[in-house]
Amino acid sequence: MSFDFPAFLVLASAVTGGIWLLDALMLAPRRRRLAEGLAEAGEAGAGEAEAGEGQQAKTSAAALREPVLVEYARAFFPVIFAVLILRSFVVEPFRIPSNSMMPTLLTGDFILVSKFAYGLRLPVLNAKVLDLGEPQRGDVVVFRYPHEPSVDYIKRVVGVPGDVIGYRDKTILLNGEPVAQLPIGTYTGVGSGREMTGAREALEHLDGVEHSILTRDAAPNLPLGCGRLAQGTVEVPPGHYFVMGDNRDNSNDSRCWGFVPEQNLVGKAFAIWMHWDGERQGLPIAFGRLGDGIH
Repeated sequence: MSFDFPAFLVLASAVTGGIWLLDALMLAPRRRRLAEGLAEAGEAGAGEAEAGEGQQAKTSAAALREPVLVEYARAFFPVIFAVLILRSFVVEPFRIPSNSMMPTLLTGDFILVSKFAYGLRLPVLNAKVLDLGEPQRGDVVVFRYPHEPSVDYIKRVVGVPGDVIGYRDKTILLNGEPVAQLPIGTYTGVGSGREMTGAREALEHLDGVEHSILTRDAAPNLPLGCGRLAQGTVEVPPGHYFVMGDNRDNSNDSRCWGFVPEQNLVGKAFAIWMHWDGERQGLPIAFGRLGDGIH
């Protein structure tokens, strides 16, 4: 069972904020009234010994002191709530776990995903509250896998609602026309991507977006088990998207399991902020990838 971090943030914000609010509205005023009562009692007995006055001051200070639980809630709530807001509505980090988006994204890339590119959604409920745009062909998107929503996938949008998509001879057919590819040469992989050394690299032009893809001439036209397009073409229904990995012969995508519903979208990937691959020779960090944009 995967850890539901958004649900944890919502729950932690509710608990710490609730404790802080309860203290501010009910418990803190009660402590202040108790301290004031002790102070008045101390003034009434002003003629007593100084030692007694000192003890009275300590008692008043103790009455005003916040419980430890309230102190922790007041300290952690702003931090947790800020993380919740940033992660839910602004930007969320992800780590690339596989080679399906090579050569655009490599295993070990840590990326940033814009959460507002396609509209603002409530955390946990995933209900859209503000529509700010829709995915375009060529966008690299993170989404919840339709057959297991607790798992996040990342692919490239190749078809939007109404498009007719086919795939023949390692080439996308978009509304009856092949998407242009410019051969680059033979790819050389490093680290976890060494297995793709020898693949054919090409520059694909998808609706004005240029990006590199990998294919193997010896591999079948469709990945094993991905026969959805074996008989021809499919039309993308309203409110859905057709997505594919840039590593065309090594990607579990819409050719295998179908379309991505609009409500499953998480956001648009836009930058690489770190790369760590323990299988790289020398340093596991690829400094040259840090700060790269995702296209």
